[in-house]
Amino acid sequence: MEHLLGNGWEIKPAGGATGEAYQAKYEDQTLFLKRNSSPFLAVLSAEGIVPKLLWTKRLGNGDVITAQKWLNGRELKATEMNREEVGKLLQRIHTSTELKAMLQRLGKQPLTPASIADELERKALELQPVPPVILESLAYIKEEMAAISSNHEVVCHCDVNHNNWLMSDRGELFLIDWDGAMIADPALDLGMLLYWYIDKDHWESWLATYGVALTQDLQRRMHWYVVAQTIISIFWHHERKQFAEKEYWCQFLKKIQS
Repeated sequence: MEHLLGNGWEIKPAGGATGEAYQAKYEDQTLFLKRNSSPFLAVLSAEGIVPKLLWTKRLGNGDVITAQKWLNGRELKATEMNREEVGKLLQRIHTSTELKAMLQRLGKQPLTPASIADELERKALELQPVPPVILESLAYIKEEMAAISSNHEVVCHCDVNHNNWLMSDRGELFLIDWDGAMIADPALDLGMLLYWYIDKDHWESWLATYGVALTQDLQRRMHWYVVAQTIISIFWHHERKQFAEKEYWCQFLKKIQS
């Protein structure tokens, strides 16, 4: 990485699940570097959804390094997810034809309720014994699957955790970490955000900021996707022997299913 930038640059890991992100500093310049980012990053930058992409370089071994402007800022707190800017940015993402066209060019197939249900059933076979709350929830997933349909598929981030929302010290809001993006029902993102962060009494007003009404159909779809995503989280933590986190999501699943 050092030979890519030249002498004098200080490079250190910048965190992240993949371990492929770095901060590079030289005098008054600071860059955010990442190895093998998706070409999707260029469109996200052009749309102002992530910090500005400055350059892309291919190494001799085939790896691609991207450099983005390093922004001084902070992650949003969980209590700030009700901010108007969050709903407006998510709405802009979900209505972007450029983002959807780019994911389609990259070969992304829409994530359907049927494909999610099939994956959950396959994963359940690896989790023995299966906790009763998961068995009950899997039955719900299968029973409701046919009714969970939307002819409006958009680019979904699929991990709208507050840690992925970056507020710069100039008041600019960005949504980062797009490695898991899919084309899917917007109810997938909306359900996760509302169930995790917004009091149910405020769902209607939050969705009004986003630009839709809280209909029975939307509630049904959001609930289905949140149940499915919660089961996925339980499986994910089980595979990594993170049993405290697994139990947390089991309790969360009991709560939303009751």
